[in-house]
Amino acid sequence: MAEHSLNSRHFIPLFIAQTLGALNDNLFKNALVILALYRLSPGQASALSALSGGLFLLPYILVSAPAGQLADAHDKARLILWTKYWELGLTVLALIGFLTGDFPFLLAVLLGLGLQAAFFSPLKYGLLPELFAADQLIKANGGIEAGTFAGIVVGTVAGGILILLPHGRLLTPAVAILLALVGLASAKIIPPTSPASPGLKPDWNFWRANVVLLSAARANRRVWFACWGISWFWVMGATVLAAFPVLARVLLHADGHVATLLLTVFAVGVGGGSLVAARFVHARNLLHFVLPAGLGMSLFIGDFALSAEHLLAPDVQSLLSQAAGCRALFDLALTAICGGLFSVPFYVLLQTSAAPGERARMVGANNVMNSIGVLLAGGIEALAYTKGAGPANVLAVAALLNLVVVAWIWRVQTVFLKSV
Repeated sequence: MAEHSLNSRHFIPLFIAQTLGALNDNLFKNALVILALYRLSPGQASALSALSGGLFLLPYILVSAPAGQLADAHDKARLILWTKYWELGLTVLALIGFLTGDFPFLLAVLLGLGLQAAFFSPLKYGLLPELFAADQLIKANGGIEAGTFAGIVVGTVAGGILILLPHGRLLTPAVAILLALVGLASAKIIPPTSPASPGLKPDWNFWRANVVLLSAARANRRVWFACWGISWFWVMGATVLAAFPVLARVLLHADGHVATLLLTVFAVGVGGGSLVAARFVHARNLLHFVLPAGLGMSLFIGDFALSAEHLLAPDVQSLLSQAAGCRALFDLALTAICGGLFSVPFYVLLQTSAAPGERARMVGANNVMNSIGVLLAGGIEALAYTKGAGPANVLAVAALLNLVVVAWIWRVQTVFLKSV
């Protein structure tokens, strides 16, 4: 395999297509939620907000197996191009939905975006090891993850701003269409690749395909370990992100701008941690930073929860003017940086441990496990809030559970993965 640099046409078009795709998904999702808050009753808006997250994740559970099979069987670059056409079509449908104010139709578009993302994921992660090796593969994964979280931040903030502008219901999908067109143009210049497993047929029996897929992943010890590590990162990330609105409203008595600032600091921090991983993690000691990063996550999440319990910040200015507020943001940023440093090596371990002919399918197995973990964590967290638990308590418990997982990672790495 020829080694390519990250400033080549082998990486930059994929980076642009991925980052703009993440931006578009979050722009649409947040714009939909904000529009519902202003157009529907409080109960209906809350239900739609809760439903939107699950609708976007559901396709990852249902179609990750056939998505991985298609990615292994065909030219990944060509399929990426088709997913971007799909995204463009959905943004046009979003224009219709926003202009008519048809919320069931908009939820169907959101489900379509989730499906498109579920098919895109094994393509991008399966393609990277075909283009890069060793330390360059680590850098490529760090870049992709940094771009993803940048897209999450910009998309979430932009969606909330655009939809509230005059003519926002026209402007928001128009921006989404423009972003989809740029992503499509980028996808067109990704160089073609050879199919990893030509002739492989997708199994559209979702239950059977997922059972076979997860069994295949479990049979490869390193792949299975990587899937658990990545899934735990997403569980922790989802737990922290879901706590922000509750923490801002209930604990800090803050406005929505404070919750947005917390989200921004966290997402930028994960992206920064991914770039740190790209700079300092090396193939010869791939998991060297995973344990200190995992311990750092627990330390800083715990301190963030402690800081927030003694903080009253109704707005961003008040938050930044207090030592406790600055400490909380510092803790949050370091938590996120540790998260990025924690996750990137596991993605590389997954890619390098899977056989080339089934690499995209192993990414699909990882996506199934990630989505199930995030949905379960969200359900448990929501139940905890209904039972009277506060966001600081939830985060403190998450920090303690993370210590247990870090101990498990240390044991598995020491006993089973000495050569990694």
